[in-house]
Amino acid sequence: MGQGTNSTAKKRDGFSSSFGVLAATLGSAVGLGNIWKFPSLTGAHGGAGFLLVYLLSTLLIGLPVMIAEITLGRKAKANPITALQTLAPSALPWWLIGASGVAAAFLILSFYSEVVAWVFAYVAKALGGSILSSSPEVTQSAFSALISDPLQSLLWQWGVLAFIGGILLCGVTKGIEAITKKLMPLLFLLLLLLGAVSLSLEGARAGLAFLFSPQFDKISASVVLTAMGLAFFKLSIGMGTMMTYGSYFRDDQNIPATAFRVMSADLCVSLLAGIAIFPAVFTFGFEPSSGPSLVFITIPAVFSQIPLGHGLMVVFFVLTAIAATGAMLSLMEVPVVILHERFGLARGKATLLTLMLLIVAGSGAALSHSTLAEFTVWNMSLFDLADYLSSNVLLPAGGIFIALFVGWSWGLDRFRQAVSNQGRLSNAALANVIFFLLRYVSPLLILIVMLRGLGLI
Repeated sequence: MGQGTNSTAKKRDGFSSSFGVLAATLGSAVGLGNIWKFPSLTGAHGGAGFLLVYLLSTLLIGLPVMIAEITLGRKAKANPITALQTLAPSALPWWLIGASGVAAAFLILSFYSEVVAWVFAYVAKALGGSILSSSPEVTQSAFSALISDPLQSLLWQWGVLAFIGGILLCGVTKGIEAITKKLMPLLFLLLLLLGAVSLSLEGARAGLAFLFSPQFDKISASVVLTAMGLAFFKLSIGMGTMMTYGSYFRDDQNIPATAFRVMSADLCVSLLAGIAIFPAVFTFGFEPSSGPSLVFITIPAVFSQIPLGHGLMVVFFVLTAIAATGAMLSLMEVPVVILHERFGLARGKATLLTLMLLIVAGSGAALSHSTLAEFTVWNMSLFDLADYLSSNVLLPAGGIFIALFVGWSWGLDRFRQAVSNQGRLSNAALANVIFFLLRYVSPLLILIVMLRGLGLI
């Protein structure tokens, strides 16, 4: 086992530059939640007050676990399962954390690929102008027609999977890194463009007030738990992606600094998305909302009333597709690298097999709003079931056990050596703080998030 792992490590592809590391890792963290969930929750739950709670939660939950995952991946230079088999100093089956991450990534892909398919379909619809209407009833009808059509749902999903698979076929450096180095700067530029237009509208003040006015009276125990959940889920932890990407990190990369930059940039994307969306939403008298209703129903109706709205709507759906692409790449890379390294398949064959498996698994979610609308498990559609199991069980469980592994099994000395790049960085005090959080604070807070997601508290 050891010799095979070492020979694999020597041949492994990896990120070639510090900017490539940052772009790829940020691409994994940024997703559709930045566009349709985070800004809406911020405005609805206290604006600046919610942001403060979210930032504190991120420092206590998201950032420590993210640093732990990346550190473990880089130390082992292997996929999540092999990494934990290599690093675990005891006979306990810590490798099951990696297996849980792979299962979570696959489950998320099965339904997330369908949501991304809607986004890509709307890029085409925006280009054609068929959804440019000021009537929410018309835009609602257009969205319903898309998701209730089984053929469209499947074809767009398969197209998205083929697109992401094509990038992964090019490898880590020439595929993931090359694409994300181009897409992440473009994402920021498009957000800045839309934000500038949105701030020029009459409702800009109301939109900004919705996002940023501190309303501490709205901060309740439930809001704190919401912020804690966001802090955990927003950074793509607990699903094997950060450990996988960590295995591609350069040995001289400053992991804590990179993780903090990713966290900060991810927050900027979310806030820029809110600035781009909500001034326009308030200008034309729409109700702020989140989820598909905001993106696929409200946004087309809003842009239909803005000068040059057709072009700006295309820009919006293109940037949304970019956000989704980075997340999809990191998720699909997890099963690909497992098939490649654990089962000995060539990377091309591993990618194609992953695609075929996802076409089968994802079809259930794609048809959940049409052919399989009446089929339920535990009173949930296949789409909702995959979302529930991954979000409420596998991801938090993975986060808890990663923290416990580092804090109670791997140990402070190993963690401090790995985070300091074998002593080349003077960050012992920071490593001690992160280790303390991983050992005592993060797992407890993630457990609370998990119990809330399961409806137990």
